[in-house]
Amino acid sequence: MILYSYCMMKAVSENKTVLVGVLKNKNDLRILLKQHWYRIPVFYLSKEGAILRPLKKKFKYIAFYQPAGFGRRGKRIEYYARLKRRKIVKRINLLPKERNHLRANDDYLKCEFSKIEKLPKPIKNIIPRRVSFGFTTLKTLFSSHDILELYGIPPTEQIIERRLRQIGIKVRPEFTVLIKSKRFRIDFVIFCKKGKIAVECDNKKAHTGKFQKAKDRIKNSYLRRSGWRVIRLKERDIIEHLGRCVLLIQKTIKVLS
Repeated sequence: MILYSYCMMKAVSENKTVLVGVLKNKNDLRILLKQHWYRIPVFYLSKEGAILRPLKKKFKYIAFYQPAGFGRRGKRIEYYARLKRRKIVKRINLLPKERNHLRANDDYLKCEFSKIEKLPKPIKNIIPRRVSFGFTTLKTLFSSHDILELYGIPPTEQIIERRLRQIGIKVRPEFTVLIKSKRFRIDFVIFCKKGKIAVECDNKKAHTGKFQKAKDRIKNSYLRRSGWRVIRLKERDIIEHLGRCVLLIQKTIKVLS
């Protein structure tokens, strides 16, 4: 009976909702580790802050992503914490030394914790992608090795790159181009004698919203007007019809060879 109760409690605990938040800089990490609190703009909880509207969802834990600006300790999640309490506070009261900040008088959700826990192994952003607020579970947090696993996203870029290299197609992953002062990151680039191909792998979670679809259309437009051939591959097609995806790329290479 005791063993059953323990297993039930463990299962419930593992299914607890975890908010993945972002630490903007090293000072935010210092505050987290020494003062045990973290802030979220209240704007993101409103109807206008549509990007983070799901933050109204109840969560018991927060995991903290450290972006590239952290250097060697960047692009990873190292710490998480159980929420003790939360309250609305003016930014100026949270960070009085930054009283001249543009959002000094804005409301923030102050999340407080009793202690900060460190994961046994960091969850890394192996295939660099923008990390914003999102949700996962405690079980997934403990079992994930990279950001894709954390959000349940198939490693579509890895699947495509591996297959193309197997058949002798040279690709340049994570390629950045500058077009009319706008910077675009392309999942894969293939250079041909008569042109260049941009291959984009669109996972379902990140590319179904209206905002992201609009960004994708703008990106396509800029690239095509600059002479690029753009191929967008959907997650489902990569998983279920990899051969067709590769054939499409091969046909485009043939046209530009």
